[in-house]
Amino acid sequence: MRPQLVALDVDGTIVHRAAGVPWHVEDDELPSERVRRAVRAVEAAGIAVVLASGRMYPGTQRIHAHLELATALVCQQGAAVHEPSGEVLHEFPLALDVAHGVIALAKRLDHPYEWFTPLRYLASRQNEPSDVYARLSGVPVEYHPNPEDLGVLPTGAGIISNHEDARGIHAELASRFAEAAHVIDFPGVTVCVAPDATKGHALEMLAADLGVARRHVVAIGDSVNDAPMLAWAGRGYAPSHGDAYALDAADEVLDMSRDDAVADLLERIARGDEL
Repeated sequence: MRPQLVALDVDGTIVHRAAGVPWHVEDDELPSERVRRAVRAVEAAGIAVVLASGRMYPGTQRIHAHLELATALVCQQGAAVHEPSGEVLHEFPLALDVAHGVIALAKRLDHPYEWFTPLRYLASRQNEPSDVYARLSGVPVEYHPNPEDLGVLPTGAGIISNHEDARGIHAELASRFAEAAHVIDFPGVTVCVAPDATKGHALEMLAADLGVARRHVVAIGDSVNDAPMLAWAGRGYAPSHGDAYALDAADEVLDMSRDDAVADLLERIARGDEL
């Protein structure tokens, strides 16, 4: 396989997560210099590189600028695709009846919940995951007891719980909204976005824009929100520390006990090695 497009997840893939905290990375962490050089070499070889992140645009753009990329950015699990300037290219609103169903369950279980758009992040009450996500995303958290009453049309809504409760919440939301939403099973946070709001669909659109066939696309990611793009790409890679969703969707697992397996793969792509 000779790639023509490489899609990179950010947190947990080219930016390391904090030990023992699956949703937390250091706020100022950037990809290593080796990864940055490898990305530049991939682009110099005529291969497009795109970032596909769960972060919102400002936090994704910071990594994008560090890597000196000029391609579109996939943000918010694929719910929004932005030009490098920040202009929204594609946005996938979540149906309001689904969003209200999510928060009704959150209120019944007495869990805080989130309500977001491509440019705004709101939460019903203060909580650490929301604070961390907002810092990584480069936006303020707008805390409001009922963010759904502010007239903001969402691209997603989520319930912030804990490891023990999240599995049951995911099962209930997936059962209720199987056709109307894509339900993402993060550890401790369960997020509903529109059915087409996935990294896989966003990557498919960008590949079409660039005239790149699916079989020439490589995707690298470590988490449940990366699974759709790992499955869609001609070749999907998951770091060995990835979650069960990513590992199941990937064609190959990268041994992260080595120095920097992601940079090594990018260097192989840049050299033109057969994958």
